[in-house]
Amino acid sequence: MASPKKLQGLVAATITPMTENGEINFAVIGQYVDYLVKEQGVKNVFVNGTTGEGLSLSVSERRQVAEEWVTQGRNKLDQVVIHVGALSLKESQELAQHAAEIGADGIAVIAPFFLKPWNKDALISFLREVAAAAPALPFYYYHIPSLTGVKIRAEELLDGIQDKIPTFQGLKFSDTDLLDFGQCVDQNHQRRFALLFGVDEQLLSGLIMGATGAVGSTYNYLGKKTNQMLEAFAQKDFSSALNHQFCIQRFINFVIKLGFGVAQTKAIMTLVSGIPMGPPRLPLQKATREFTDNAEAKLKSLDFLPVTGLKDPDLEACG
Repeated sequence: MASPKKLQGLVAATITPMTENGEINFAVIGQYVDYLVKEQGVKNVFVNGTTGEGLSLSVSERRQVAEEWVTQGRNKLDQVVIHVGALSLKESQELAQHAAEIGADGIAVIAPFFLKPWNKDALISFLREVAAAAPALPFYYYHIPSLTGVKIRAEELLDGIQDKIPTFQGLKFSDTDLLDFGQCVDQNHQRRFALLFGVDEQLLSGLIMGATGAVGSTYNYLGKKTNQMLEAFAQKDFSSALNHQFCIQRFINFVIKLGFGVAQTKAIMTLVSGIPMGPPRLPLQKATREFTDNAEAKLKSLDFLPVTGLKDPDLEACG
């Protein structure tokens, strides 16, 4: 495999837009691409992951969504990474091969989470078989133990992984264990892996530990603010970077207390972008009107959304 372009910076974990009756709304994905690039300054995407309800879609739907993102992102997005993880090895291999055929820039795989791999060797055996279905594509592991229940440490997994999976290029680390993440960085300096942090509200901590980028749902609508944090960090203006992180945390902390998940992410993205994301697919339930109204008020108080009319007296200091 030729040396791939390193995946770095912000990567939006994309939402799958749906109509009110639960069908995928492919028609708005082109507008969605333009919004990410022009309004949020985000030019990398992670498609069909947790935020994209990938495991709630059929294989056919996942293929169609991947095709649309690759097609609409051509000459606009830097990288389109397709999550191809599934409970079935055969389905995962089919999706990986399809991603290669349509010209995706990489594939990612979550650990199987029903019949689980209980040790590193079993997990790597599964990942290796999926990667082999797309031998020309960079391969990323999607580490999210809180959802999969697979507690194999990422540091352990990375030890010697390229000997087994030559296309391995990095991981999406969606966990709060900074010891594990820090050792992923510390033990792999020479390998130039893309070590992408996946906990948006703690990204600055990840950057301090050596994250090369980040994958997350909030970059769909807080990408511009998060990019400001990345720029401040790069310039060693740590005070400003911290202020940006605290500002983002205020919003995320607020919505977590209200109940925050994929459905609520769809509601917020619809509100901020004006692009209809629709409801989630069952078993998830649509966000309530009360949630959306509260989230809107908080976004305005933090100056993340424009306030019409007079300056809001409740506007929080958020530089």
